[in-house]
Amino acid sequence: MSNSLYDFTVDTIENNQFSFSQLKGKVVLIVNTASKCGFTAQYAGLEALYRNYKAEGLIVIGFPCNQFAHQEPGSAAEIAEFCSLTYGVSFPMMAKVDVNGKTAHSLYRWLRKQAPDLLGDSIKWNFTKFLVGKDGKTVKRFAPTVEPESLKNDIEHFLS
Repeated sequence: MSNSLYDFTVDTIENNQFSFSQLKGKVVLIVNTASKCGFTAQYAGLEALYRNYKAEGLIVIGFPCNQFAHQEPGSAAEIAEFCSLTYGVSFPMMAKVDVNGKTAHSLYRWLRKQAPDLLGDSIKWNFTKFLVGKDGKTVKRFAPTVEPESLKNDIEHFLS
């Protein structure tokens, strides 16, 4: 069983390996994303958070997911192009993953156990957000309806 975020390695959207161990001492916001979702416009807010707090140690990481109403049907190249051209996304994007069920990525199984919501640990929809502290432990989970801008106080608290 993994003890921290730093135990995980994932594939990037460019199909390279990404080890979370390189983020030790950073605050990390992990979000399951989709390009054809009612919450897709949150990409803009996520990018704004990343740009505003990157120098202070915040990293935003997006994980495309097609498990909710097939709202992320595109290929890795299509997703990357959409994020870049439509929202100017510069934060790291990872390969498409499942976040629930038997095929859920091990990172998401760990995140869900670290920060369950009131109805259990499964993820209800796209743009569920997990905030991970500088120690690699999950500190907070936010529902898809929570706008990125409203995370500022929590982010600032964990950065300080």
